[in-house]
Amino acid sequence: MQQQRRATVPGAGGGAFLQLRSLPPALRPLVRAYLLGYASAVAPRLLTLILQHLSRRRTKNKKTLPAELDERTFGESVVHVLRTGLEPQRFPTFCAVLVGGSTLLQEPLKRIIARVATGLGDTARLRIARWLASLVAASFSLRLLQSKPGLPRRDSSSAVAAQADRDAQGGKKFAGRTLDLTLFAATQAVDVIVGELWSRHRARRTAARKWTKGEQFISRMIDPLTFVASCGTIMWAWFYSPDSLPSGYNRWITSAAHVDLRLIEALRRARSGELRYAEETGQAPLLGAMCKDYGLPYEWGDPVKVVPFPCDIVHMGRGPSCEYHAWRRFWLSWRWAMYTYLPLALALQLRKPTRKSPLLALLSASRSSAFLATFITFFYYGVCLGRTRVGPHLVGKTVPCRQRIDSGLCVGAGCFLCGWSVLIETASRRRDMALFVAPRAMATLLPRRCAADKQWRETLVFAASVAVVFTCALENPERVRGMMGGILGLTMRN
Repeated sequence: MQQQRRATVPGAGGGAFLQLRSLPPALRPLVRAYLLGYASAVAPRLLTLILQHLSRRRTKNKKTLPAELDERTFGESVVHVLRTGLEPQRFPTFCAVLVGGSTLLQEPLKRIIARVATGLGDTARLRIARWLASLVAASFSLRLLQSKPGLPRRDSSSAVAAQADRDAQGGKKFAGRTLDLTLFAATQAVDVIVGELWSRHRARRTAARKWTKGEQFISRMIDPLTFVASCGTIMWAWFYSPDSLPSGYNRWITSAAHVDLRLIEALRRARSGELRYAEETGQAPLLGAMCKDYGLPYEWGDPVKVVPFPCDIVHMGRGPSCEYHAWRRFWLSWRWAMYTYLPLALALQLRKPTRKSPLLALLSASRSSAFLATFITFFYYGVCLGRTRVGPHLVGKTVPCRQRIDSGLCVGAGCFLCGWSVLIETASRRRDMALFVAPRAMATLLPRRCAADKQWRETLVFAASVAVVFTCALENPERVRGMMGGILGLTMRN
């Protein structure tokens, strides 16, 4: 089974670069993990620098740096990125300690267990040794990453970073910089455990010829349901508590949404009670100014005169039809997404180019763009369903009911619908996407920081989760699903 797994891992049968035949087998996982960690940490930053440099060279703005100074600044930035990636408290060293420790400690621990627990068989000793080796390596590697001094990462929200700065000035010490990594490991561990239990349940039911269509349906829908629940949580957080999301993630969602932020602010104020229908609370200028910008009557934005404010405002001047607005949203979002997905799809096809590569790249990019466009369309149309199409018929049309709808029910409808766009993707993509968004959804439910003396809890969760995933990757690699399974299959082989 493991040999079959290795044959399917990208790069497993590639050149000698990652096979490292010149190194002793015991050291290959450690070095391979360091190289992959270094590439993943440095390559995106280098790509960003290159794109920024090319953009500056093409611009005709007179305020740009002189050519000679720009080249020198670019070179210094590249050297800085390459050098900081080599620091011992960075991600590459973390990867090397995590993987290297998990593999190198196995044999010593197995010998110790053999002396202490003489009644255990070789298989049980190896399994316990692997679990303990991964536990120790994960604990040490995470502590190494956490030991780097400094404020929260740049992708933390501005409010979190500002509070951290005030706490640092006051002498307080807080932790939480590695929360996203810990939640990612915990999600993978839960997926491994639940998947193994479900697999055994299925084997028993199949052997007894009691496996039902309902259970088969659950097997197919577990990933889509995970994605739907996770995306709903993330979108709710983006709407009402954006500081719970990393700032980069928050900006990307806002960019993809193409929404007037005054509309978002109005719905937030409706939820907080600052904006109340049929009551004068001084909120007319917010949506009133928006109405003027989109050629709509100013009075439509006054919550005292118009209850509720028309969906024309939600459509941002594209007419009263919710269905037309949904279709136009789909088209604009699909076109916007193609600018991102098509170059990536073409680049992936260059690995093994054929005559059909351009067509395959176009189909792949179109499908991914359709997913994103449907996600955005479902969210907006869900808001319209809640506000005008369905919500008033279920909740009521009185002023308090309208207030209740715009205080969260309409946004909740959009949050519930948007994730179902994942059904457009293939089963393998649904799995990867579910595993990608689940830890981000969990992060919105937890504080971004914790007291430094409570950091041992995070370390324990991370270590136990990694021990589960790594042990499973060595004993039953097919059980570790998604991209992580492929990476571990490539990294941990001798």
